[in-house]
Amino acid sequence: MEIYSLLEKVRTQKPVIHHLTNWVTIYDCANIVKVFGASPVMAHAKEESGDMAKIASALVLNIGTLTPEFVESMKIAAKSANENGIPVILDVCGAGATKFRDDKCFELLNEVRIDIIKGNASEVARIAGEDVMTKGVDATEIEKDLLVLAKNLANARHCTVVITGKEDIICNPKKCYIVKNGTEIMSHIVGTGCMATSVIGTFAAVEKNLAKASVAGLVCFEIAAELAEKESKGAGSFKANLFDAVYNLNKEQIEKMQKIDE
Repeated sequence: MEIYSLLEKVRTQKPVIHHLTNWVTIYDCANIVKVFGASPVMAHAKEESGDMAKIASALVLNIGTLTPEFVESMKIAAKSANENGIPVILDVCGAGATKFRDDKCFELLNEVRIDIIKGNASEVARIAGEDVMTKGVDATEIEKDLLVLAKNLANARHCTVVITGKEDIICNPKKCYIVKNGTEIMSHIVGTGCMATSVIGTFAAVEKNLAKASVAGLVCFEIAAELAEKESKGAGSFKANLFDAVYNLNKEQIEKMQKIDE
């Protein structure tokens, strides 16, 4: 798969990525989109979320710090995006932790068109209808075959499904990919999952095949993480080095380091 050409598109086109996202990680999500070369915007008020979605090239929804009012803003933005052919990415952050969180995820999935569902193993398993619990926003072990689970959910919801973890699984109704890049230190930083969602949204803004966009975004983000780890003394310096590695990512690094199975 040609990954670098999509990164070049992001850097050249500088798409607007509209977020209604997690307040804990909002600053990092904005920064990761910016260092990739795109333009982040975070318009949460229901009075403007729909109008902002119209001028964006992708819409990222993240229920990490949800409230009923926030979800209503998400619905307004998503309906606007649907009407204007703009891809909608939903991070089902913490699905499986509480009934309220599950209910709001299903409300969004049933009332608007979600083009990409993204989460960790237990979050996505819960959205797929499995009786699982999520440890806050951290994944718990799932005994199910995650590739089959992702494929079935993609077919049922007519969308692309992304399960992030040690190996990332990306499925649409026709094809599945496994991305094997990344590093364990990412799990020690709050926000890497939310940033990954924003990166997926960034690449979905320039590539209509949303499975390929998801693969490309994750590969670039996780190669940058591998490069950053080599320059880091621990979690704190890793985070700063991650932004630098994304900003400086080049074709040679991507072609040499990408690990994708189809």
